This record gives sequence, structure tokens and C-alpha cells, in this order.
Amino acid sequence: MSGSVTVVSGPTAVGKGTLVAELARRFPEVWVSVSATTRAPRPGEVDGVHYQFVDDAAFDRLVAEGGLLEWARVHGDTRYGTPRAPVEEAVARGRQVILEIDLQGARQVRASYPQARFVFIAPPDRQALLDRLRQRGTETPEQIARRLRTAEEELRCADEFDHVVVNDVLSQTVEELVDLLGLGHPGRPS
Repeated sequence: MSGSVTVVSGPTAVGKGTLVAELARRFPEVWVSVSATTRAPRPGEVDGVHYQFVDDAAFDRLVAEGGLLEWARVHGDTRYGTPRAPVEEAVARGRQVILEIDLQGARQVRASYPQARFVFIAPPDRQALLDRLRQRGTETPEQIARRLRTAEEELRCADEFDHVVVNDVLSQTVEELVDLLGLGHPGRPS
């Protein structure tokens, strides 16, 4: 039995992490990939749980050794990537795998796993995205401006995805993803 891969992508602060965490909480059979990143942990983030926090040299080794399914430089100076081996192992065990990644990474995964399902999470509007970024309180005004420019570019690419889901009301968005992924529906393929 072979598993499946679903890519969940969208602009910064759209709520991808919150949505994926809720899916994983409600459906423990879903396996969520833990990305590697060169950025420092935010308050409350735990190494190996939220991200694998690595330095530039370790990230360079992963790239050179083909240890990443995808990777990208995001928001100027930070790199993120999906470790290849754990994803391939989960798929081989028949698990439904979710990759929460950016647009660049989604494009790379499409080349590696064209059979994957690609879901773009969109904000209800630009103001909601700006409000969410400000509420995080983790970025400077310059970083927020840079992230908004990147978000606007990413929003123009939503048509590259199989599905676009607007994250307006969290509970409704989660239910839409549950239906889309076939979770909680006995006998329905996921």
C-alpha cells in the first residue's frame, strides 16, 4: 500500500501552520513533515517539532547530498527545506503525508511527486494577511513589508494549484480541508 502526498502552500501568515496542526491533532494517521530551516526559533517553537533548526553549513550538506525533497530561500535570507528520507518512508508505509511549504518548494515537489495533491491556502483579503502578520509580533516593519511583497507574488500563482481554499473562518477552513483530503470518511480514499 502506498501513501499519498498533499502539499499545503500559501503566503506567509495565511494560517497554513495552524490549519495543518489542527488536521494532525484531529487525524493522527496524517503524517506532517517537519521542515528544516536556517532561521532562529520563534518563541515557543521546539527543535524537531515545529522545525529542524540547522545552521547554514548543515543546510548546505543536506542540499549537496540530495537530502532535501525541496528547498528554497524565503524572505531574502532564510532557507527552508523538506528532508527527503522521512517523507519517502511515510509514503512507503501508506501514510497520508502533508508538506506545509512555500510556492518555490511546491513547484519542486510537483517535479518529484506529480501525483501529489496541491492545495493553496489564500487569505480572505490583503488586510487580513497584514493583520495576521502584525499580530504575530515577530517581524520588524521592514520584514512585514518584504513578506507582503512576497505574498502578493505568491497569490498571483494560486492557479498553479489543484485547489484553492480561502482561510477566513478557521473551523470552516479545517472542515473544507478534511473533506478535500477525504479524512474522517470511512471507505473514501485519501
